[in-house]
Amino acid sequence: MKKRIQLRNGKRIAYEEEGTGGTPIVLLHGFCGSSAYWNRVLPLLGKTRHVIAVDLAGHGDSSAPEPNEAYTIEKFAEELSMLVEEWGFERIHLFGHSLGGYVALAFAEQYADKLQSFGLIHSTPFPDDEAAQQNRNKGAESIRSNGIEPFIKALVPKLFAPENLKSMPDQVALAKEIGLATDPNGAIQTLRAMRDRKDRLHVLQESQLPVLLLAGDQDQVIAPAKTFVVEKAQVQQVLLPNVGHMGMLEAPQDLVDAMVKFVESL
Repeated sequence: MKKRIQLRNGKRIAYEEEGTGGTPIVLLHGFCGSSAYWNRVLPLLGKTRHVIAVDLAGHGDSSAPEPNEAYTIEKFAEELSMLVEEWGFERIHLFGHSLGGYVALAFAEQYADKLQSFGLIHSTPFPDDEAAQQNRNKGAESIRSNGIEPFIKALVPKLFAPENLKSMPDQVALAKEIGLATDPNGAIQTLRAMRDRKDRLHVLQESQLPVLLLAGDQDQVIAPAKTFVVEKAQVQQVLLPNVGHMGMLEAPQDLVDAMVKFVESL
């Protein structure tokens, strides 16, 4: 059952929660996703761990920004910090998918004292290049002019490995359903936040926290080479075979196994 909490800034954040035991694991979804992205992961992780999947602002059942309210990746991280304080957790394990990974990096940069570890799931520390920034602008204009449906219908097929796009129609349909429920202004403001995000490679290079870097070998959105950018003792790298950008839907058990192995190794 989805829970909701009001932050001290007046915003509502919704989340799903399962399980008990150990330092809580917090999951952040990707762009035009929601906590429902993790609906195959939560019950698996919840067997042995306390796990929470959050709806980021402008997504799912969380508050959307006002029409003229600019959002930044840092603001997403700030709201997550407020949320952790509301929960009363001393530290968390934080795993961010795609957009959620950008937020996780900003969180690790600003609020490292609240982390026991963090991970990038199909994500990267690099900022958008000029072409990607232009695509963000085109996406925002498309949503403003035509609504969110054409944008989501064009986006979702790119998220899955080609073979999985054919063999997993239910998961593809779920991703579309979740995307279509995204607040249009929330999507526009998030596109701008992603467009303007900082280079945070230094966070991975300098952090003393344990880090999980996980990629799909058929990811058409963020290539594994853009995820596996740091090699050092406290960084674990996992490549999921036959997976695109949506490991939580394409190979949930493999993703959970990688998360559990990482957390238990600490």
